[in-house]
Amino acid sequence: MTEWTAAQKWRSVILLAMCQVMALSLWFSATAVIPVLKEEYGLNGLQASFFSSAVAIGFVCGTLISATLSLADRIPPKTFFAAATLTAAMANGAIVLFDPTSHFVIFLRFLTGVCMAGIYPVGMKMVSTWARRDTGLLVGLLVGALTIGSASPHILNLLDTSGIDWQLTLVASSLLAICASGLITLVSLGSKMPKAPPFDPSSAFYAWRNKSLRLANFGYFGHMWELYAMWAWIGLFLFDSFQIAGVENGQFYANLGTFATIAIGGLGSLFAGIAADRIGRTTVTIFAMAISGTCAILVGFLFGGSPTLLMVVCLIWGISIVADSAQFSTCVIELSPKNMIGTMLTIQTSIGFLISLATIHLIPVFIDLIGWQYAFATLAIGPFLGVIAMAKLRLQSEATLLANGHR
Repeated sequence: MTEWTAAQKWRSVILLAMCQVMALSLWFSATAVIPVLKEEYGLNGLQASFFSSAVAIGFVCGTLISATLSLADRIPPKTFFAAATLTAAMANGAIVLFDPTSHFVIFLRFLTGVCMAGIYPVGMKMVSTWARRDTGLLVGLLVGALTIGSASPHILNLLDTSGIDWQLTLVASSLLAICASGLITLVSLGSKMPKAPPFDPSSAFYAWRNKSLRLANFGYFGHMWELYAMWAWIGLFLFDSFQIAGVENGQFYANLGTFATIAIGGLGSLFAGIAADRIGRTTVTIFAMAISGTCAILVGFLFGGSPTLLMVVCLIWGISIVADSAQFSTCVIELSPKNMIGTMLTIQTSIGFLISLATIHLIPVFIDLIGWQYAFATLAIGPFLGVIAMAKLRLQSEATLLANGHR
């Protein structure tokens, strides 16, 4: 690779990561203001759950459509990304025009999620065109961007001193996404996209028929059982814990703690990507899931106790819960036929987010049944099963295709 090509590569990769940060700020923009809406509008538990899950439901529907029609392998990726981001930004911004308790707001959140099918998987496909024995690093960088983008609404809450209240977070995230829809046109691709296979809806089932891909996906599904439920509810968990602990200005510190817990995962994703390229994808994913599952069990026992100790565990959880994420996607990139990468990534994320819907809605049920002390412990089931899947993948002959033979 020439010096000019290296410079072009990192310019495009960094610009793509910036677009991901800005576009994916939409995902948790409404979730971040749930505590305020519960206080000001009497938002109940079911409505609060749908504020988080409607986006995931929309994403699942969008990815199923995209995978069935192979859209991620047929539509030029920059066009797909720009159109999806702009539409999602308009849907998200329109929320401020309606009563937060109305059903139409849930529909707007759903539409935002549908559009995400043209952002997250497509961005991963775009960055894979630049991979030169560093796929784990590049995808890790992109998932790190997703993580920071998901955390950004919580930091936007801290900037809310203008009297606009919760609307500021939604408007600001929508404006960021609009900027991303324009900037993505400046991103170059590292190689030509291979010609998409002939239209065949059954091709989506290749991810199930191929055993190595199936195991990589099972690992991802265990990871997704834990990830988005933690991200969706950690803010309310910290807010309630800080209130019980008597923390002054608890809402501020809960927002700050939530941002830190989610955003620090960006570092975990980046460093895990570097490590996975050198020591192996299955090694890194097994290690990360073992740590995150342990944190899921421990964190509840600190509820209402020392805020400092609680935040230490939350930060470790935040790092480890995302560290493996990019490597599951990288496994799919390395194990899939080149002309099916977009569809295989879309299938993986579609089912993964469908699973996350279950835990997003189950956490409030567990809170009522067993309290915050044990609710998050139920998330440890996912990493436990994910470790088993990745250990089995490690034994497959196709695992030599991973991380330049490092498994």
